[in-house]
Amino acid sequence: MSVKANFNKATLSHVTLAKIGNPLRGESLKTSKELCSFGEEDKEVLTLAFLKPFKNLDRYRFHHASSLDLHEMHCYANTIFDQDERFLTYSRKIARHLYDKTKHPNIKSGDLCIAFIKGVQIDGDICDAISIVKSESLTPFLEISDKDGDLQLTTHNGIYPDKIDKGCLIVNHGKEAGYLVYTFDKGGADTNFWVRDFLGARALKDDEFKTKKYAEMCVSFADEGLPEEMPQEDKYRVANDAMQFFAEKDKFNEKNFEEEVLKEPKIVENFSSYKENYKDEDGEPIAAEFEINKQVAKKAGSKIKANLRLDTGVILKFTPDFAERESEIMERGYDEKMEMKYIKVYYNDEI
Repeated sequence: MSVKANFNKATLSHVTLAKIGNPLRGESLKTSKELCSFGEEDKEVLTLAFLKPFKNLDRYRFHHASSLDLHEMHCYANTIFDQDERFLTYSRKIARHLYDKTKHPNIKSGDLCIAFIKGVQIDGDICDAISIVKSESLTPFLEISDKDGDLQLTTHNGIYPDKIDKGCLIVNHGKEAGYLVYTFDKGGADTNFWVRDFLGARALKDDEFKTKKYAEMCVSFADEGLPEEMPQEDKYRVANDAMQFFAEKDKFNEKNFEEEVLKEPKIVENFSSYKENYKDEDGEPIAAEFEINKQVAKKAGSKIKANLRLDTGVILKFTPDFAERESEIMERGYDEKMEMKYIKVYYNDEI
């Protein structure tokens, strides 16, 4: 069952800041000595800034090989949720933990904001949450102000919420299982650094996760796993048929998928070979049976490569309707006189 988060009634309670350097470059760590103060007029804007990045993200849980009692971030979150008056102390511990895990020379320094938020709804339950966001670059912006009876233009550098580089939202939901953790990392020298080393989190492998991974694999297989000489329209048909399977079925069964979508033994063989090397975030094979989440599958299908680009400047765009009649309305050939390949497309009217 999918876990739904709602931030509409969430409000910001506490905020602390830190500057996280890279110890391998001799850079330091600096943390807030006091909780940040902010006015009621700023609370709504700040709440949005600390929650907006976490909409529509994969869900994770804290994980430890032996016991979550030995998991640093889980223990810090426990204390904050149980005793939020200790938020300042334990947010500084979180900043120190991040600094200590910055062990790659190419990890950028940045500004860290840690916020305690109340009123996050998870499937109707009201929960507290901890938002941790790291910005590794500043965005320039302009300010027009009134000074001495005239207008003045000033430039500033600041954090743009839509361009935050890394973040996590730890929600006080499912404590014994490792809490509910939403996270993202928009890049960096070591993509495992944020999720694996700092957070120590693993993906929550529910049906939504399984649907997403399998559907994404189907899309990438059509683009990368089929023979290079296969025409682009045939690759598109394979991807489209796969998405149609997800749209029509409630449960996914890999054997049925191979029989109904892939059909041809050679394509089934290519798919099996491709799947062997396709792993999830934890290096584990993709699940072969699950309840289909149609909304997630549809989103993955939007990434299908639907264009055929020709060296003469022509671009053909395929649609699902085309995939159903491709062999009837499109022909390929070679013109001996022109010494060029051609594509012939039949149609009734221009629309």
